[in-house]
Amino acid sequence: MAITDKTAPLEAARKFTAKYFPDCEAALLAGSAVRGEATDTSDLDIVVFDSQTSASYRESLVEFDWRIEVFVHNLTTYQAYFESDAARARPSMPRMVAEGIVLRDTGVLEAIKREAQELLDAGPEEWPAGTIQSKRYFLTDTLDDFIGCTDRGEGIFIAGTLAELLAEFELRTQGHWVGTSKWIVRSLKQYDRNFADRYVAAFDEYYRHGNKRGVIELADTVMEPHGGRLFEGFSMGKDEG
Repeated sequence: MAITDKTAPLEAARKFTAKYFPDCEAALLAGSAVRGEATDTSDLDIVVFDSQTSASYRESLVEFDWRIEVFVHNLTTYQAYFESDAARARPSMPRMVAEGIVLRDTGVLEAIKREAQELLDAGPEEWPAGTIQSKRYFLTDTLDDFIGCTDRGEGIFIAGTLAELLAEFELRTQGHWVGTSKWIVRSLKQYDRNFADRYVAAFDEYYRHGNKRGVIELADTVMEPHGGRLFEGFSMGKDEG
């Protein structure tokens, strides 16, 4: 839905920053407003760097016709979030900083933005062989549940779990960042739009018509380069001594 009756996102963000953080070192507007994807239910994501802040925090407010989520850091606390996001392969904070539109800058943002972009460009840490094996096993286990399920209610939720596991497996084994919720599809599109279209079509076909074929074929395609489905011979925590 198009936005027709709100203060423009950038104007609202600048007013918010001037009102609440007039002395901060830097501030950025990030999120859907920056990407041109804001709707009537979107909020504004504002990242603030303020050396007077002793600890990072997040706060939600309503100002200037917008719901606003503000992420406040001093000039070092953001680094822990960069590291945490990189470790879980979901670079929320680095992405906000890298893509953000500058609202205020006293000269600190260039280095922070460069740090964020370098992290994004590097991609997540490569999965070791053992992790790929265990992820393949649990993906197989969920796929088997999906194939064998005859209860529509159960199938809906098994499919949701399978969608997350399948996307994660493909993205991580290909060295790409992952996401949750809407960022599953966005991450897949950034990786390979054709694959993303096939992924969405397969699950859409199941949810609309109960046809499992596309989902099953996609899961097998994703696992095949790594040995296919895995059950026999898999173990975890077994003492080999």
